Amino acid sequence: MTAPASLRIPLFLTPELPCNYLPDRLARTAFVGSEVPMSAELYAALMRQGFRRSGSHVYRPHCAGCQACIPVRIPVADFRPSRSQRRNLAQNADLAVGWERPALAEDHYQLYERYISQRHADGEMYPPSRDQAEQFLLADWSATRLLTLRHDQQLLAVLVADVADDGLSAVYSFFAPEQTRRGLGVRAVLALIERARSAGLPYVYLGYYIADCRKMNYKADYQPQQHFRDGEWQTVRD
Repeated sequence: MTAPASLRIPLFLTPELPCNYLPDRLARTAFVGSEVPMSAELYAALMRQGFRRSGSHVYRPHCAGCQACIPVRIPVADFRPSRSQRRNLAQNADLAVGWERPALAEDHYQLYERYISQRHADGEMYPPSRDQAEQFLLADWSATRLLTLRHDQQLLAVLVADVADDGLSAVYSFFAPEQTRRGLGVRAVLALIERARSAGLPYVYLGYYIADCRKMNYKADYQPQQHFRDGEWQTVRD
């Protein structure tokens, strides 16, 4: 199996396994072969074909008879925050937004450890460790930054993002689990959109939207957006 002909990238398929998002489905993933010398430029081209990364592994769902995972990106120039998103901005006006190099400092890791232990103790990333966090969040070849939210120097949220020639790509976010009223995940995505706009980048890539999965369907809240279907990006509105 190969990627789109213009890229000519060899891929390999995993066996079918139970889906992590839809419990009644089986999932299969196409990974870029390890012999491919990955770079930030090549990854940006693959992102435009619906690929994502987990650590240094670049992948795309390839499930028989299922297309529930839809790559989604936000056209930054057209985005307007909803009423609830404007409320989120107002209630988090006391937070400082940072844009940091991708080394996991001690406060970054401590927040990650607390978030995984309290929010995802039943998942594949538990128990967390520093090595596991770095292997999952970072890649030697990627142009990665950490968008941070702080209150009086206290770190409350981190959104790991890759910088591409046409936008910013959200890799993963984690935040103070006890700060539920702030809506830190929403504020981090809004800050990423703001960052792309200020940098003159046209898109923010949010990964896969899955309508029937609560953990993944929140992405529909950012409008308008584009979905990658049938080999092209198509604008959709709620």
